[in-house]
Amino acid sequence: MRTPAGTLDLEIEQAQVAATIAAVADRRGMPERAVEIAYVTAIQESKMLNLPFGDRDSVGVFQQRPSQGWGTVEQLQDPVYATRKFFAALAKVKNYQKLPLHEAAQAVQRSADGSAYAQHEADAVILADAFTGRAAKAVHCWYPVPEKPAPSQPGKARQELVRTLGRAAGDGEVIKASSTRRGWLIAAWSVANAKRYGLREVRYAGVTWRSATGHDGWRADTRPAAAGGVQIT
Repeated sequence: MRTPAGTLDLEIEQAQVAATIAAVADRRGMPERAVEIAYVTAIQESKMLNLPFGDRDSVGVFQQRPSQGWGTVEQLQDPVYATRKFFAALAKVKNYQKLPLHEAAQAVQRSADGSAYAQHEADAVILADAFTGRAAKAVHCWYPVPEKPAPSQPGKARQELVRTLGRAAGDGEVIKASSTRRGWLIAAWSVANAKRYGLREVRYAGVTWRSATGHDGWRADTRPAAAGGVQIT
């Protein structure tokens, strides 16, 4: 991904987690500062991977512990649920938006070494730029497309997006966006999850990302498109 704050490479699973965090934050109305706090936490705790193990009984993206009341193991292995719980706890931290990122993260996690979160602050800013939609065309990915790929599942992608983001509207392949920034958030989420759902194209704001040429990023597309909507096929 490439943003005004810098560039960063992720594995596809990491990109999926990053997209989930931004979408859940948008649904809860959390500010971008909260997204950055979540990113420094997730990078430090799990390298932004949905781990089935951890220290003692910790699991998941944020290494939350069932024994500490965060939820069941099954719940915490769902990145959507885990992120909701993280933001619910963060919202209770007094003046968290004014705290340094690592201090806010530590207030939620209460880890052995809260200063460790600080080393990820620059990456967190890049991630927030890209996945909240503040930076347009920032997220793209490439992966080998099978010779006989499975059918595209835009309907299932939209169902998961609604579960994660909420308030999404539209029929079939088109997902409506209430603002340009939200449109790019949806587009970023769709690209990050393209391999998971076999998506061939993501179209928005006159440009298209294609799985077959994902390394080229977003390219101009003169075909008619749904006004104000992200189209996934």
